Amino acid sequence: MTGFSRRDFLGLTGAAAFAAMSGRADAAMGPNDKFDLVIKGGDVLDPSQSLRGKRDIGIRWGVVEAVENDIPAARAAKTIDASGKLVTPGLIDLHSHVYPYGSAIGIPADELVQAQATTTVVSAGDAGVNNLAALRRYIVAQSRARMYAFVHIANNGLSGFPVAELYNIDYAQVEACAMALAENPDFLLGVKVRMSENVIAKHGLEPLKRSIKACEMCGWPAKMMVHIGGVETKELMSEILDLLRPGDVLTHAYSGAPNIAGVFTNIVQDGKLLPAALSAKQRGVMFDVGHGGGSFDFTVAEVAIPGGCGPDTISSDIHVFSGNSPGMPYLPNVMSKFILLGYTVEQVVAMATSAPAKIINRAPKLGTLQIGAPGDVAILELVEGQTSFVDTRNNKREGKLLLKPVQTVVNGVPFGRPYQAPFAVR
Repeated sequence: MTGFSRRDFLGLTGAAAFAAMSGRADAAMGPNDKFDLVIKGGDVLDPSQSLRGKRDIGIRWGVVEAVENDIPAARAAKTIDASGKLVTPGLIDLHSHVYPYGSAIGIPADELVQAQATTTVVSAGDAGVNNLAALRRYIVAQSRARMYAFVHIANNGLSGFPVAELYNIDYAQVEACAMALAENPDFLLGVKVRMSENVIAKHGLEPLKRSIKACEMCGWPAKMMVHIGGVETKELMSEILDLLRPGDVLTHAYSGAPNIAGVFTNIVQDGKLLPAALSAKQRGVMFDVGHGGGSFDFTVAEVAIPGGCGPDTISSDIHVFSGNSPGMPYLPNVMSKFILLGYTVEQVVAMATSAPAKIINRAPKLGTLQIGAPGDVAILELVEGQTSFVDTRNNKREGKLLLKPVQTVVNGVPFGRPYQAPFAVR
């Protein structure tokens, strides 16, 4: 039962639960056995296997049992017709806010499944040491979507404005944070810190230094997720980049948000990419989109990407406020913005499946449709037509392809009714 949680068990059917408990989930199918679910006739796109083409996916006991050209209808207990649709591994959102009741901005993860086709979400620093246990016990334990987290360096977790969590640097307790990491290696990925001036005031590099120290003390290779956007000075942005280690995540990488004085202090300054940003990218720092309601600027991305700092992962930074913002940072919509920026459909799907799976140390089992992987599947519609996109600074761009969620399958079980996304195409 290693790696199999109570939440996973409760999400399965009786047969699947018995199989999981008895260790028979990988037993060979007999000639008269049926798949619990067949997703039929879709255009399967699985970057983890370099697979693109019409396939049927057979799921039994909650795991992918077959990916074949044709699975006879008689072998399916239940069928989803995916003809004309794009079928991918369940999407993984590396930056989301999914701590309702414990955070002022959290959305229940299961409410996002249909709107985003996300089967795995990462809580990006919603909880600190003081409220991490409640996140695990009361939120994660009852969510069908898989959840992992970065713990915040501030004991109180992510706090709302006008007085954010690190105006008082004493909340950044290194030893306590390291202990939380040491006690939760199955759930935590590392430490989150917000380095914007309106969060850390005049504390400079100190919050980041404490966060890295906690990662290094915990006894396993914990990662950093570092939020930027409106840092205090232009110089501080380069200093932040210089401290990041290979494998650490720079989120809001394409933010155009200014600092308190209205100065643009992010990775693109005066129309040029910072040398420190390119250096960080070259040594293995992961660039994550983290769109949100104020953290994605087309004009920054349009300089950074050709300059060598393209995204490694596409994430939403979805929360109760950003979800109602004009940029509409639902993950398939954010992926569509990167198609118009020159990436292929295959590339944007990889940046929301296999790439984040590696960052969260869950490859090759998540972010893939390989045999034996959990039956997490996203069914999307790839709509062709003129579509307007807006960033978080009201810059508009026109695209010709839009990804829309249709149906999501979690652990082999369809999640709700097919979803009608509210994205207009003209």
